[in-house]
Order: sequence, then C-alpha cells, then structure tokens
Amino acid sequence: MTEEKKSLNFIEQIIEKDLETGKFDGRVHTRFPPEPNGFLHIGHAKSICLNFGIATQYAGKTNLRFDDTNPSKEEQRYVDAIREDIQWLGFEWNEDVLFASDYFNNLYDYAVRLIKLGKAYIDDSTAEEIAASKGTPTVPGKESPFRNRSVEENLDLFERMKKGEFDEGAKVLRVKIDMAHPNMHMRDPVVYRIKKAHHHRTGDDWNIYPMYDFAHGYSDSIEGITHSLCTLEFEVHRPLYDWLIDALDLYHPQQIEFARLNLNYTIMSKRKLLQLVQEGVVNGWDDPRMPTISGMRRRGYTPESIRNFATGVGIAKRENIIDISRLEHSVRQHLNKITPRVMAVLNPLRLVITNYPEGKTEELSLINNPEMPEEGERVLPFSRDLYIEREDFMEDPPKKFFRLGPGRTVRLKGAYIITCDGMVKDDDGNVIELRCTYYPDSKSGEDTSGIKAKGVLHWVSIDHAKDVEVRLYDRLFNDEAPDGHKDKSFMDFLNPDSLKIITAKAEPSLLNAKPGDKFQFMRKGYFCADLDSTSENPIFNRTVTLRDGWAKARKK
Repeated sequence: MTEEKKSLNFIEQIIEKDLETGKFDGRVHTRFPPEPNGFLHIGHAKSICLNFGIATQYAGKTNLRFDDTNPSKEEQRYVDAIREDIQWLGFEWNEDVLFASDYFNNLYDYAVRLIKLGKAYIDDSTAEEIAASKGTPTVPGKESPFRNRSVEENLDLFERMKKGEFDEGAKVLRVKIDMAHPNMHMRDPVVYRIKKAHHHRTGDDWNIYPMYDFAHGYSDSIEGITHSLCTLEFEVHRPLYDWLIDALDLYHPQQIEFARLNLNYTIMSKRKLLQLVQEGVVNGWDDPRMPTISGMRRRGYTPESIRNFATGVGIAKRENIIDISRLEHSVRQHLNKITPRVMAVLNPLRLVITNYPEGKTEELSLINNPEMPEEGERVLPFSRDLYIEREDFMEDPPKKFFRLGPGRTVRLKGAYIITCDGMVKDDDGNVIELRCTYYPDSKSGEDTSGIKAKGVLHWVSIDHAKDVEVRLYDRLFNDEAPDGHKDKSFMDFLNPDSLKIITAKAEPSLLNAKPGDKFQFMRKGYFCADLDSTSENPIFNRTVTLRDGWAKARKK
C-alpha cells in the first residue's frame, strides 16, 4: 500500500512546477523583509514560518532583510528584537543580516537610470495635489504639470535633492507609467521622497529615501530572490513590482501573495500596537497581553506551539479570520506534554484535618508529569493545616458538585481522602475555615480504605506554603473585531479584566523556578515564571487556562 502524498498548498505547487521547468536554475531563495518600526506579532510569525519553512522544505535559503527606508520610525532596538524573535522561533537566516540601506547606492543608481530612460521625473506638486490628481478607480487621473521635464533638468534636481538643497515635501521622484491605468498604484507613483532624518545605520548620509515599492522589488532582484512571498494587500502592488524591474531589464523574482493571518479578539496594526504602548495601556511591547512574539514568549507560549499553529491554519489565497482559540489550543497541547504539574492555591481557604497529628509533617511523592514519566517525582510536604481553593467548597452544593461541602468526601491530590465535618464562619457569615477528618488507610497509591471519592482537589500545606505573585492575563479586547467598528475606536473594546494580580499560596518547589520556566498549576492552568521573577520575589504569568473559557460567551 503506497503512502498517500501530502497535498500541496498553492505556493508549493508553484515552486514544484518551477523546479520541474528549471526556472531560477532549480533554486528556491525566499526572504523575510520586516520594517524595523516595531516588534513582530503573531501575523509575522505565520510569514516567518512560511518563508523559512518553504526554503527548508526545498533545500533553499532565506534572507533576513530589514526594510529600513523610513528613518523617522525605525530604531536599532527593533532590529535586535526582530532578530531575537526569529531565532527564538527556531529559524536561522542565510549568512549575514541584510538591510535595504545596504543598497541605497544601487537604488539611487537605478533611479538615475530610470530618469535617463525618460521613465521618471521630479514633481514639485504637494502631496495633496498629487493625491487629488490621481483620480478615482473609475475616473482617470491628470498628468502632473512637471511630467514632461527634460532628462537633464530631472537629473539636476534629483542630484540636488540628494545633496539636501530642498525641504521635505518640496519635491518627489515619480515614475512615468499611465495616469489612466485601472490600477491606482500605476498612476505615476512616488518612488523617492526627501526625508531629513537620522538613519540608524547610514546616519546623515542621505537626504532622500526610496519608497517601499521601489526598494522592495529591486532589493529582491539584487539578492537573487526566487519567490517573493507577500501578503494579499501587496497583490495590487505586483504590477508596479514587475514594471520597475522590467523597466531596467534586471533579474526578475516572482512575487506571490497569500492571505495574512487575522485573529479575532486581536489587532495587528503596528501603529495601533505602538499606541497601546505609548499610552500606557500595556507595559511595553513584550506585555503578555500583546499579540507580539516577545509578548507571547514572556507569557509562556512556546515556539513549537506557534509553529504548529502556523502550519495548522495553512496557506490560503483568500482572507479569513481565525479563532484565537485555535492558537490557545495549540499552546495547551504542547504545554500539556512538557510542563511539570505543581500545586498552587489562587484563592485560599483554610482546611484543618482535625484527626491528623498536630506538628506532624509527612513527605509525599507526586509525579511531575504523567505525559513524561521519565521526568520523575518530587516530594511535597503534607500537614494538618492546608489551603484549598475557595471555589472547591460550597455550603449548599448541588448534586453534581463533586467537591467539598458539609458531609461531602473528596481526595486530596496525591494524599488522603477526607470528609468535611463542619465549618467556621466570621461575624459576617463568611466561611473562613473547614473542619475535616481524614482516613489514614486511604493514602494515594496505598489505599485500602474502600472509600470512593469522586472529586480530587489540589492543596498546599499552610506551614510550608510560599507566597507568589500571580498575574492572571486574559484577552486584551472583549470584542471579536475590536478594529472593525466604523463608529468606535479599538480602544473602546479594551477588556478591563485583561490583568488581575493576586498573591497565591504555592508549594515550596516554585521558589526554584527560573525566568521562563513553565508549569501546569493543577486544575488552574498553565503558568510561566516572568522575566523579572526571582526566588525572593517569584512572579508567575498565566499563559492559558486549561480550557477555553470564552467558548460559552461565543455561543451566546
């Protein structure tokens, strides 16, 4: 029986056909070209996995090239963060990191060649005048009064723009295509503008900078890229990509567009993410509520779970919105396999085992991870006075409540079976303590009591419990499409409960956790030691709950 061949997505089909026909001499060379004006987010992760994954699949190469053509918004710290994110995801780029600024001289020379060919001209019109002259998709544009300048005059003005003789906005370089073209991007687009800003790599060497559309295709050509994989919004830019390369008869990569990753309950505009940072809504780009890769890393997501998610959603030609629960499910799946189980009580209620000897401490062995028996066991102290979760007790429980209530019997995880005999209340009638008895012959693994207990509760010994700060992160927005309302700002849909900070009671082993260590807090979710966590001040971020707590809300 032959093994069924994996179905190929449309990009793989194109590449395999190119390999069969010998196009690009049998090479596969992709690139990932982020602009260093912010941190990468989960949408970029899909593009990273695609570009690097395709190259790996076909024994090719992937360049990391920064599109650093807008110095007023770009910073070295963004370059450093992007490099770190890509490596953390598990990918390595081809040879050295590249920059569009590496090719500023080449790009300038290309612009001069276009001018000499009569295919580019200097326009003195304002940005508003140029926009007004573009027309509409159904109405042709109007040619600029500067469109027919002589080659000599255009060369002179362009050189003077380079020298810094003109103010920003005074002049631009446009390519001469067709002001009646049905594609608005082909109506004499601007390809160079004056920008007197300090560049993070070239300093103050340049007073003019190429536009993205100009730099992108030519950089691909210079680097010998074979398949330039872009998101769908660049589909209307492809005719310009092709025109610019063909106008100078240069090596021609193939641009292919795919659907970007869109998640509900999420925004992925870097401009709006920057607004959240600048206005203090979140604590920086790596805030665990942010959809940034660094935020997800700090929250406790694993690179494997992100890669699995990116692979699972597939590569499509049409835009669609993916339910964020798919990403969270991928995270749960991986964390379930790799995380040790520990006990921490987030909302403690005192429980006293009245027939357990006072002052006695018993050491119990609990398995660290049933998914990985090779990880062994740990020892946990057990005593007369314990903490359990307040939600695990009800004074008047319904029939199907399999936790504690008056007269109810449960097992304490890895320990003994107990029965609740009574409770202590404060002056306001609030239960502050439970009084229970235990069955000495019901010890976990050695149970001869014959008693059946349907519920199993986690616990922590009061005498040995350690205080830990727990940050309960939830989704940043409480609307499925926070950026999809014409009459409201995305800021109107911020979830007021996206972060709650509490002090939990935890087993002593958690004081040994190092930043980035991941755990399953039994029955509560997956947690990660924060970057600022220390043994003196342990801090744990909730990565994801054990189940999708928003599922019911979506069904309403």
